[in-house]
Amino acid sequence: MRTLGLGVLAGVLAWMVTGCGGGGETTVTVYAAASLSEAFEDLATEYEAANPDIDVKLNFAGSARLSAQISAGARADVFASANAATMSRVVAEGRTATPPVLFVRNRLALVVPIDNPGNVTALEDLSNDDLVLAACAPEVPCGALAQAVLLDAGIEADPDTEETSVRAVLTKVTLGEADAGLMYATDVAAGGDKVAAVPLGPQIRFNDYPVAAVSERAVAADFVDFVLGPDGQRILWSHGFDTP
Repeated sequence: MRTLGLGVLAGVLAWMVTGCGGGGETTVTVYAAASLSEAFEDLATEYEAANPDIDVKLNFAGSARLSAQISAGARADVFASANAATMSRVVAEGRTATPPVLFVRNRLALVVPIDNPGNVTALEDLSNDDLVLAACAPEVPCGALAQAVLLDAGIEADPDTEETSVRAVLTKVTLGEADAGLMYATDVAAGGDKVAAVPLGPQIRFNDYPVAAVSERAVAADFVDFVLGPDGQRILWSHGFDTP
């Protein structure tokens, strides 16, 4: 399994010409939301174990960025987005080979550094202008979800930093560069013992994640089937994702 570097021209050309990776393996290129990183690493490992002739290349970024790359003609086989809106843009442009299917959901979480220097104990604390708040940009699924939660709660809280992916928000919190961050519940586990979650109470909201084959290649549809199947779902659940 390899993580795709979009700037590696030789690898891209190889995909375009043959659809194969090194050693004669068939390559399936998967574009997935950053919040899926650990789960899709495990998915790829198990898929490759069951299909030794297939090499899975993973490209992780914010869903909006991935959607824009696919719209610009990036050579992806599969797209797994963190919400329906980013997927719908790809579908509207005729860039998908199969209809999108919801495969997991993720809930918003309020996360603080483990020592909680801002003494954040509830969502309402984010209205404190002295706190440094990190969130995703509004066009990123997690950012849109955070905005909806704050609006529902009637809380005025302007993020001090808006990131292009949820993992960038997590990094700000783990490094102590932010007193709090709005991200996904699965990112709490990814942050390990460097972060803690603050209960959101009744303001819990979810994003449903769709997946679709982008290319017409049989291996693309097969990987999507694996994600939707019992083995794929087991792996996703183990990383804290919920059933949509």
